[in-house]
Amino acid sequence: MAEQVDVVVIGLGVGGEEASGRLAQAGLNVVGIEPRLVGGECPYYGCIPSKMMIRAANLIAETRRVDGMAGTATVQPDWAPVAKRIRDEATDNWNDQVAVDRLVNKGVTFVREHATITGPRSVKAGDREFEASKGIIVATGTVPLVPPIDGLAGTPYWTNQDAVRVETLPASLVVLGGGAIGVELTQVFARFGVQVTVVEGAERILSMEEPESGDLAREALERDGVTVTTGVHASKVAHDGDEFTITLDDGRTVTGEKLLVATGRRVDIKGLGLDQVGLDADVRRIEVDEHVRAGDGVWAIGDVTGVGAFTHTAMYQANIAVHDILGTQDAPLARYHAMPRVTFTDPEIGAVGLTEKQAREQGLNVSTGITQIPSSSRGWIHKAGNEGFIKLVVDTDRGVLVGATSAGPTGGEVLSALAIAVHAAVPVHSLQQVIYAYPTFHRAIGDALKDLS
Repeated sequence: MAEQVDVVVIGLGVGGEEASGRLAQAGLNVVGIEPRLVGGECPYYGCIPSKMMIRAANLIAETRRVDGMAGTATVQPDWAPVAKRIRDEATDNWNDQVAVDRLVNKGVTFVREHATITGPRSVKAGDREFEASKGIIVATGTVPLVPPIDGLAGTPYWTNQDAVRVETLPASLVVLGGGAIGVELTQVFARFGVQVTVVEGAERILSMEEPESGDLAREALERDGVTVTTGVHASKVAHDGDEFTITLDDGRTVTGEKLLVATGRRVDIKGLGLDQVGLDADVRRIEVDEHVRAGDGVWAIGDVTGVGAFTHTAMYQANIAVHDILGTQDAPLARYHAMPRVTFTDPEIGAVGLTEKQAREQGLNVSTGITQIPSSSRGWIHKAGNEGFIKLVVDTDRGVLVGATSAGPTGGEVLSALAIAVHAAVPVHSLQQVIYAYPTFHRAIGDALKDLS
């Protein structure tokens, strides 16, 4: 007999955990199903442990900047305390019991199984079946995308999960992919003494961001001793037991003790049973409306919607789903025009909304303004490690920002002001009248406004 419940949440990453916990606290009978770790990618392999790695690597770089500004300093990188901190503080050695207990204490019925949708509002998990009177939330996230490169399958390549788990660093590493995950991990390992080569098929790393962002990140990596190769793809991979050899499509080869595949992520929804609720099971992402509804009695949140593979997106969509399911009056509707994202390199690269290229492709009349952080008052004071810029993208017909990039020592933090401006469509005229505190990094926003063309 099927168990009668209100809501079944399939997938308990950050979005599923948030939605199921809040619905249970609101008094609904909620079942949460997750075969892996409760909390998902972010706390165990993504946001939290990787930023611990980045913090450690940045301390090394900052120590090396002492010379010429505050005396002399030497640093001897040691990976052991980083690996220990990831295990002890971030992941409990990849044990999710604390997260499970937190969820159960909110009133959620937790099931550690693979879920299959068997019909409208019907889900099977192991030997249990559930009928959900209100419906189902799909929050199954994504998995690493491993391209079908000749010879890659069967070799001991890394994904980001293996890179985060590593306890002993290799002497050399080849990274396939120059997106945010690839460049962040590249810089970490390079600063700990690993010889790293990045291979990116696009003409620039961070190719989805402004060209200035990709150029800045490349310069930063090369200062750290990284070899960056762009505009080429890996055509063949070989492993002889000790070393990887990657053949590029221009005939060159690169070698490394380890190989990190960081070529993106993909949804993994085959076998989930989406066809049982009228959805296409072969899609690359689940389409949702402004209520994050995917169909009658079906909501989808997080990476699986393809809106943005960010923790904050999953949390944002979870909030919308919760209000919709609870029938909240004047419930919020999903709007993604001010999507923020940060690449946690040094310098840190934050962006919100549209790039200049995207804005022009949408047919907007665009003007841009840009200023370099080193020439700003705070950048000049900061000196060593002051690389960065602020770029504004303006819809001149409406007189508002539709996008912005903030790169620099605190690029992600400075981004907050720009994110508010894009989200609320604050008139450029108003932004030009703001009193920007002196001497701060965010004061450079005013300089970029003066540069608007």
